[in-house]
Amino acid sequence: MRTRATVLHADADSFFAAVEQRDKPSLRGRPVLVGGTGPRGVVSTASYEARRAGARSAMSMSRARRLSPAAAVLFPRFEAYSAYSRVIMAELGTLSELVEPLSIDEAFVDLEAGPFADDPAGAATEVRARIRERTGLAVSIGIGRTKLVAKLASDAGKPDGLLVVEPADEDGFLLPLPVRAVPGIGPATAAALERLDVRTVADLRRQPLDILTMTVGESSGVNLFRLARGIDPRPVAPSGERKSVGAERTFAQDIFGTDLIAAAVDRVTDEALRRLTAHGGGARTVVAKVRFADFTTLTRSVTLPQPSAEPAELRAAAHQAARAAGISDSVRLLGVSFHNLSAHAQLTLPWDSEETVPVAVDEPADGPAMLGLLTEQNARPGLDIEHESLGRGWVVHVRGRQATVRFESVDTPPARSQVLDLDADPLLLVPPLPRTLDG
Repeated sequence: MRTRATVLHADADSFFAAVEQRDKPSLRGRPVLVGGTGPRGVVSTASYEARRAGARSAMSMSRARRLSPAAAVLFPRFEAYSAYSRVIMAELGTLSELVEPLSIDEAFVDLEAGPFADDPAGAATEVRARIRERTGLAVSIGIGRTKLVAKLASDAGKPDGLLVVEPADEDGFLLPLPVRAVPGIGPATAAALERLDVRTVADLRRQPLDILTMTVGESSGVNLFRLARGIDPRPVAPSGERKSVGAERTFAQDIFGTDLIAAAVDRVTDEALRRLTAHGGGARTVVAKVRFADFTTLTRSVTLPQPSAEPAELRAAAHQAARAAGISDSVRLLGVSFHNLSAHAQLTLPWDSEETVPVAVDEPADGPAMLGLLTEQNARPGLDIEHESLGRGWVVHVRGRQATVRFESVDTPPARSQVLDLDADPLLLVPPLPRTLDG
């Protein structure tokens, strides 16, 4: 392992919510919840204002709204988040050629592979300032000798912080931490460790290897034994090709019946196919995910003889995988994903020009709205709209033909809500403004 703290972990603070506050001036300083807006929606991100009221990511949206009743609840705008992410990753790329994105809003950087190995703190300070200047967003950074320490340091530095843990200070930093802070320790593992009276990393370090392997299994036990001692030899490895693309949908009400479930599989597959097309190439393995009303979750897969980009073939495989899950009860969630992606895939040209008509599902899809005229059916709170004379803004809510909107953007003053009659004042759903990245 390396002898100095040159692994950097960067994590944008409350990323989705922060982008929304950046693009919507009237929400700055206010609690914001981003996620599913239906009755079974889940919080993707809660702003720090909402977190102070007890809301958090992965919580049901209904509970988060009860905890933070003043919060603005917004539908995710992934196009906007991706644009901000590209700027953040580009700035991190100025530090080193070895950047390993973990998700849309966090990454590891190996400073040994760049010109800043002798001054990690200075490099981190400068890149945080440049990211804030270009995006208006706060990024917390942790630096350590290993990925483990760097990740824990960035968590400890939140929000909007920078923490460098030198090798000599690792034990003083690691040992007092709660064991749940260690990446990979979830509720089940934490409960098993609790039975050993293990609550902190110091408690974990005192456990013999054989006790850990008997408690959580061979692989996990060895891993925890190493992590408790700060041993983490994983290199910073720039990610290669994306491993899968897909889509899933939680229904407002459980669905039941062969025809309705088949129609729902079609709708989810349509969205997964759109994402596969955007990615390019084809896939060899199709996976269906089914969650039943009792929260039991099953996944089944179908592997084709060779990679395919043919929609009909991939759709048939999705239905086959869903049927293999043995759907005989009410379904709460359906997902379809494509794996074993390949840039070289078989595409069968159609013999005629007939188009298949997609089967409609009664429940509104909890997915990205299509661009076009705003209606009650395609409206989602937070989506971007444009008026012929009033300019750009965003949707607050739509009821019938009455739309409540705010005409503001990243570089305007905060705006008050206005109610428009969509018959007299039609509004267009539009993509996010790319100039939100000008700083």
